[in-house]
Amino acid sequence: MDLIFNCPKCGQELEVDDSGAGEEINCPSCGEAIRIPAPQVAAAAKAESKELPKALGGWNPEGQPGSAINTSAAAKIKMHLKVPVHATPAEKLISKALVPLDVAAKTSDRQLRIKCIKHVDCVEVGHDRFDEMVTAYLTKVGEANVVSINTISYSHIDIGSQKLLNDFGVMIVYRG
Repeated sequence: MDLIFNCPKCGQELEVDDSGAGEEINCPSCGEAIRIPAPQVAAAAKAESKELPKALGGWNPEGQPGSAINTSAAAKIKMHLKVPVHATPAEKLISKALVPLDVAAKTSDRQLRIKCIKHVDCVEVGHDRFDEMVTAYLTKVGEANVVSINTISYSHIDIGSQKLLNDFGVMIVYRG
């Protein structure tokens, strides 16, 4: 048979085997050392919690039942609810959206940034899209933010032929 009782410090409802009556344990919720009550004490506390006070409409003086709501099974269940208390502020579940790049560029101190676009990265299935990609990036940054555009040359190893090839690209310096 199990004993059901509440921690005297935090009110946590605990259930233990009746063979542990009289032993001292630590409350799993608050850590307070508590003594497990004897079976008759726990049963008396449980019986008291099941009785309905007359003010809640148990039985009236004439012996008639009180209101249906107050005598229902739900009204007889004693609820031990507690609101959690945290020492630290709760974490934010909804974060603020990031500011778009063009808005950030207009409102911030706009530091210098660099973007390198290599020709080899713009060739797709035999189609050279270098001009399109440079134009799209310059449009995204905005003409007013471009500081300079410089050509670059570099070498890379072609995967298919295993030869060292020379190629070109651009380095865009802009405020953003």
